[in-house]
Amino acid sequence: MSLTGLSQPPQKSTQRCLANHRAPFSKTKKMAVLSDFRVRICSQEIIKHDLQLKALIQDINDCLGPQHVLDELNFQVKVKFRQLRRRIQGLEQLAKEQDSEKDKNIILCEADGHRKQILSNQAAWRKANLTCKLLIDSMEKDELLNRGISTVRPRKTTKESLAEMSSDITESIMIINQLMSEQVKQSEGTVSHLVISSRTVLETNEEFRALNGAIHLGRKLILKYNRREVTDKLLIFLALALFLATVVYIVKKRLFPFL
Repeated sequence: MSLTGLSQPPQKSTQRCLANHRAPFSKTKKMAVLSDFRVRICSQEIIKHDLQLKALIQDINDCLGPQHVLDELNFQVKVKFRQLRRRIQGLEQLAKEQDSEKDKNIILCEADGHRKQILSNQAAWRKANLTCKLLIDSMEKDELLNRGISTVRPRKTTKESLAEMSSDITESIMIINQLMSEQVKQSEGTVSHLVISSRTVLETNEEFRALNGAIHLGRKLILKYNRREVTDKLLIFLALALFLATVVYIVKKRLFPFL
């Protein structure tokens, strides 16, 4: 993928910003900033994302469609922009953590150059999108025009074609009529089966009712016999008590007549 026409990483902008700071920087402190591991890693990540973003913008510029391919490329570009902004914010946070004000200014100048590069990339992205959309619209119009020309053709209708068409329609109607007759017969069979099933259900219901009546009658008889058994036991107990009282009375009169 060619990156011709896109802006280069913001090295010149950083140099111009550094030139504005007239305070002399010692060589030892400059080396300390450049040797900071986190700053170097963050700067390398920013440059990497910037190059990937430029490659995606070039892909959009070279895209010939269709629309979903352009949408996918635009989605990837948005992701890269978010990643790039997060990295720049991380670089600015590292600048705030620096003890030396000079080192802080160097890193902030670099972050400012990267933000300007984002603006340049956004302008190139909008231009590439406009070019690609115009190309896709033009190709779709040509395709529709060619399709319309190919479909508009003179059609000759002869007697033979009409007769063949009528024969096909008649045959289709006969097939539909036969299918409808078979469906009616099947429906009649289903209805008769439902009638038989309903009759069976009614007979079973009547049998259940008769069985329920028999169970109810048996329950009444069992309760009646239980009550009668209790009554018989009570009568037997009373008779036995009367018998014992009579025996005691007779024995008393025999043995103790004077009482």
